[in-house]
Amino acid sequence: MIMKNYIKQVLGVFALLLVFSACQEEDATFGDIVTPTNLMVDYAIEGQDGTNLNGDGSGLVDFTATAEGAISYKYVFSDNTNYNSASGELTKRFSSNGVNTYTVTVIANGTAGVTTSTTFEVTVFSSFSDDEAVQMLTGGTSKTWYWAASEPGHLGLGPNDQAYEDGSHTFAAWYQAVAFEKSESCMYDTELTYTLNGDIVTFEQVNVTDMAFIQGLYAAEFGFGDEGCYPFDVTGVKTVSFGPANSVATVDGNYRGTAMTYSDGGFMGFYAGSSDYEIIELTDNRMVVRVQQANEPLFAWYHTFTTTTIADQSGGGSGGTDFTNLVWSDEFDTDGAPDAANWSYNIGTGDNGWGNAEAQYYTDRADNVKVENGMLKITAKAESYSGSDYTSARIVSEGNFDFTYGKVEVRAKLPSGGGTWPAIWMLGSDYATNSWPGCGEIDIMEHVGNDQGTIHATLHYPGNSGGNGNTGSTTLSDALDEFHVYSVVWSDTSIDFYIDENTTPFHSVANDSGLPFNSDFFLILNVAMGGNFGGAIDGAFTESTMEVDYVRVYQ
Repeated sequence: MIMKNYIKQVLGVFALLLVFSACQEEDATFGDIVTPTNLMVDYAIEGQDGTNLNGDGSGLVDFTATAEGAISYKYVFSDNTNYNSASGELTKRFSSNGVNTYTVTVIANGTAGVTTSTTFEVTVFSSFSDDEAVQMLTGGTSKTWYWAASEPGHLGLGPNDQAYEDGSHTFAAWYQAVAFEKSESCMYDTELTYTLNGDIVTFEQVNVTDMAFIQGLYAAEFGFGDEGCYPFDVTGVKTVSFGPANSVATVDGNYRGTAMTYSDGGFMGFYAGSSDYEIIELTDNRMVVRVQQANEPLFAWYHTFTTTTIADQSGGGSGGTDFTNLVWSDEFDTDGAPDAANWSYNIGTGDNGWGNAEAQYYTDRADNVKVENGMLKITAKAESYSGSDYTSARIVSEGNFDFTYGKVEVRAKLPSGGGTWPAIWMLGSDYATNSWPGCGEIDIMEHVGNDQGTIHATLHYPGNSGGNGNTGSTTLSDALDEFHVYSVVWSDTSIDFYIDENTTPFHSVANDSGLPFNSDFFLILNVAMGGNFGGAIDGAFTESTMEVDYVRVYQ
């Protein structure tokens, strides 16, 4: 049960009314000057009951202000935040941990700048914190973020309603911007800087053109016209408060579970009328958020940011080769089996456990491979099946998409468990006539559960087969818990391997005409069990899943 605390303060302003009444005929430019009267403020601390006198720890308080003659209201809080409210209604999240008492001033605005105000205190309990998010946002001091303009879908739109196709309210199902789509606008001029001051995170949006990108419905509402860049005040340092994100999208989409609220109307480079953002994903150099549009509740916008500057994103890799044209992708947006136009299956145990003494039987069953809630899920399971003790899946683009040279990006979260061996890789399309390793193999990402946190990238070719592959590795402590982008930039001069937005490859090999990396290859995604590289399988293993958000190829 929510208990309501009422503060109802009737202010006597009769004398002021007399003064203004006497002045009205002398200065008719203001029209009728009306001072708000009978200002009352009700507030309800969410989760407050006989046991939780100061709330449930969410820190949320619902305020409602009313006054006769008021045209708008302003709330000023002692935690250095303030908010305007046309209706008088406001939900405020107090984010300082523990039980804290805050001073609240409510100002009712009348015509000609006259105001009436009241001040009171509210005591609230907050138990939410996301220290990791604070560190990632600020780097512990200050950090600047930019639009991930080179990434398709860096701006997206989807429904905010479960009534649409299952799961579509958790991702940008309706629209995804192509790389650098908004280059002709001011949008990519935006810089978002987060600074940690003690326990407080502040935010400042800077746009070098002194413009802001306004969403279409708001652009029309403001009288600007179509969506685009218009003069709009984005100046000033805002305070960022954090709280639990508990929307159905956060739950169904398996988001981080943290929401950010910006004070004083702050927003993240794209004006949709809201200052409340759900964090979908956050790492040290990549951030994905979701915001519901205020004047169109059906719309949910998706933004992706990076710590890589727009100028650096515009540059190519691999010896200056510029791979920015998206030629093929699978975003895994349709639930069910993987798209047959993109993928087929390898079935069975192959020759000698696919040449590696692997223990699993690959199937095309939904138990082992499916698309669900915007993710491809490949699951390895401990079960007796067709003479094997484990099952899994391996899908290939062979015959559907084969290509020479380009940049491949795969965003994935890896499975756990001793003996798991997930891989994102490519094989020469002529393998049937040019036996391995003559056909060449490019391993974009390999990970083994017996060495958690180590990511491998390897090339196999004559003289560098099996355990003698040309390999490099790097550590990634949260590979099992967070999504990361594993990529390769492949040209006729070099093959470079990257993770996330890092501009320096963790493994690089020179390419030349004498190597088998100058003809068509196809893509492979799989989770193996055991084998020469996966090693001993944990006897307690039951199942684990590799989740893939997307696969994208640029040329």
